[in-house]
Amino acid sequence: MRLPTDIPDCVLRSWHDTDKNALILHGNNRQIWRNLTGIFPHPYTEDDALKWVETANRPGRDVNLAVEFGGKAIGGIGIRAGNDVNVYTATLGYWIGETYWGNGIATAAVKAMIAYVLFSNEFARLEARVFAWNSASMRVLEKVGFVREGVLKYSIFKDSQIVDSVLYALVRDPKSLTLAEDNSPS
Repeated sequence: MRLPTDIPDCVLRSWHDTDKNALILHGNNRQIWRNLTGIFPHPYTEDDALKWVETANRPGRDVNLAVEFGGKAIGGIGIRAGNDVNVYTATLGYWIGETYWGNGIATAAVKAMIAYVLFSNEFARLEARVFAWNSASMRVLEKVGFVREGVLKYSIFKDSQIVDSVLYALVRDPKSLTLAEDNSPS
C-alpha cells in the first residue's frame, strides 16, 4: 500500500524489512516512547523492529504504515479497528522521528490516513487519545478536523505518572455506511 500526502517526497506505505535501522534510529527515543501506548517499547531494539514489521504487515482490519520522507521511514501511523459494539470505530496512532518534528509531516500523514479511512467506508468514527502533556499532537488533530470530546481524568499511567488523556474524534454520518447485520436481541 502507498498513500500520497500533501507534502512532496512524503508518503505513507507498508513497512519493509529494510526499515529496521530507521525504526531503531527514530524509535529508540524516550521522547517518542513517552507519548505512545505500552506496545511501543523503550529501549527500541533490532528484535523490536523486526517483530513490528511482521506485525504491521499482517492482514486484517488494522492498518499500520510507515511515514516515509525523502525515501526513508521516519515514523509510523496506524489505525486499530474496533470490535464488538465498537466495530465501526477505529483508533488512530502516529509518531514522527524527533529530527522531523515541526515540519508539518505529522499533519500531512494524519490527513492522508483520514482520507484512506473515510474512503474505505468501514468506519463511522476515528478517535485518538492524546496524553495531556502532548500539546503538539493535539494541534495536529485539531488542524485536520478532529474535535476535542473531553478529558479522561487520570486515565494514563506512563513514565511513572498517572495523567489525563484528551479524547479527540472525527465522525461521519453512519447512514453513508453499509452496516453489517446486528446480532443484538430484539
